[in-house]
Amino acid sequence: MEVKLSVTIITFNEEQNIGRCLKSVEGIADEVIVVDSLSIDRTKEICLAHGVKFIENPFKGMIDQKSFALEQATHKHVLALDADESLTEELRQSVLAAKRNWAADGYLLNRLTNYRGEWIRHSGWYPDRKLRLFDKTKAAWGGQNPHDRVIPVEGAKIKKLKGDMLHYFSYNVKEHLDQINRYTEVFKEEMVKKGKKTSLLAILVKPPFRFFRTYFIKLGFLDGFNGFFIAVLSGFTVFLKYAKLYLAYKDTPSDRPS
Repeated sequence: MEVKLSVTIITFNEEQNIGRCLKSVEGIADEVIVVDSLSIDRTKEICLAHGVKFIENPFKGMIDQKSFALEQATHKHVLALDADESLTEELRQSVLAAKRNWAADGYLLNRLTNYRGEWIRHSGWYPDRKLRLFDKTKAAWGGQNPHDRVIPVEGAKIKKLKGDMLHYFSYNVKEHLDQINRYTEVFKEEMVKKGKKTSLLAILVKPPFRFFRTYFIKLGFLDGFNGFFIAVLSGFTVFLKYAKLYLAYKDTPSDRPS
């Protein structure tokens, strides 16, 4: 018996991506739920033109927003996507096959990222498997903001699907740098809430190791200049994460957790 599938997506000013995402799930979704963080571009207009269930909900964090979207799903079998993701035809067929013969608690999807117009197949970015197709009674959103992930219950049966989930990560350098700044700010805030600290040693050691790991161990050099650029910015991201956390305690002692 074929299961019914809910597709959940969260958005904020995603007019550049959401149409492609919605088109890729046509014919496999029994309902599409978009939870929007009060966009001011054409996101709502595009979504309504595709006939989705569109819900506006103030943003309180990635995990909270995606959990809220999951709660709105009518069906217990869910495909969770980001607005800048879409399915290849091969993956569409794999999802349809899973719907016809649901044989696991969740399915891992390979994510292939497009960075500045090129597909990145190394640098630790591929296959970047994500648990996104799952029985919502057997899994939930968790992790640590901004790095959310679907966490299955203990003992859950997980399988892999063929095909790629295409991820249009960044169209230009400014977008990447803006995202790094946002993510590292969220990381700092989450760590301060938990009373976590760091050291100068971590700031000195972790960034160059991340570059080395990305460019050499994860074969980033095979991705050409983009691979080098990704490795540099990966190291910079790690530096910014720990530098912001270090300075949060050093510069504003009144904000330190008691």
